[in-house]
Amino acid sequence: MEFFANVDDLESLYGDVAPLAMRKETTIVTAEYRRLIEASPFVVIATAGTGGLDCSPKGDAAGFVRVLDEHTLAIPDRRGNNRLDGLRNLLEDPRIAVLFLIPGVGETLRVNGTARITADEELRASAAVKGTLPTVVTVVNVESVYFHCSKAILRSELWNPDRHVDRAFLPTPGQILESLTSGDLEATATDTVYERCQVQTLY
Repeated sequence: MEFFANVDDLESLYGDVAPLAMRKETTIVTAEYRRLIEASPFVVIATAGTGGLDCSPKGDAAGFVRVLDEHTLAIPDRRGNNRLDGLRNLLEDPRIAVLFLIPGVGETLRVNGTARITADEELRASAAVKGTLPTVVTVVNVESVYFHCSKAILRSELWNPDRHVDRAFLPTPGQILESLTSGDLEATATDTVYERCQVQTLY
């Protein structure tokens, strides 16, 4: 098996970049891009640091990622497992990429930039849900905004309910943890606690 070692060889297989693909990229959050961000209840955040890479899902009510202005986004950090993989990375390397998904919509939106973490009381209070403030807020300085066409969503049929996977055919969180802990955690008991905990610790 041979692997590519330089960009020229790789690009020779693909040909010219589609002109429209270049024109879709902006350095600011346009009015149209703002509407996509405000409609999104789910993002995936990519970061990098000396400890490795991280790609974390974040979700909340649509518009939970706020557009402060055309150059700035604010992402609240809700309750989680406290590993802080992505946040630790940002303190070492401020580069960040955020992918926005909108249920039922084929296009996705990608924002690249740099980020800082703040516990500013006013900003946290503005993102409160049910009286609970996020622990911190990640403030993103936007450098590049780009919308992806719907091919990936169409190929995957991600939003097609007829293609949804029956959860019963997959291992449960408890079964996964029982295997990873060599039986220290029992699957059925863990699943019972897990399901209750998920609902009770959203905020």
